[in-house]
Amino acid sequence: MSAKKEPSVWQGFKAFLMRGNVVDLAVAVVIGAAFTNIVNSVVKGIINPVVGAIGTKNLDSYSSCLKDPCSLNTDGTVKSGIPIMWGSVLGSALNFVITAAVVYFLMVLPMAKYLARVQAHRKAREGTHEVIEVTELEVLKQIRDELVAQRGTPGRQDR
Repeated sequence: MSAKKEPSVWQGFKAFLMRGNVVDLAVAVVIGAAFTNIVNSVVKGIINPVVGAIGTKNLDSYSSCLKDPCSLNTDGTVKSGIPIMWGSVLGSALNFVITAAVVYFLMVLPMAKYLARVQAHRKAREGTHEVIEVTELEVLKQIRDELVAQRGTPGRQDR
């Protein structure tokens, strides 16, 4: 019996990199990183001022104190108490929601509509092709039947 040779680690790694999903994922990460700047600008330029009309423009400053008295040093480290910084969580959640909405409405939804149109066009084209084939087949059957009727024989007898 011959031993089955296992693929090397390098061959496995190369096969992994050549999969389409890895390339798609890499493109998505790069676009996502570039898109982060846009989302952060929208949050800082639009969302924070709207929130600032109610309170402060900096969501990071919203907090609650779990154990009084809460005080922070000038560098943001906790001096005393246990502050819960829920404003930064809210800001991150808003960033996520805005990112998801923009990706969905500007990328996913238009692409889904485009792919649906392409699929409908392809099905319509295939449906027309099938109708033509069926029609041609029916015409050929009619021609055969008429030729047989003209000869006056029900079938071929010259075999």
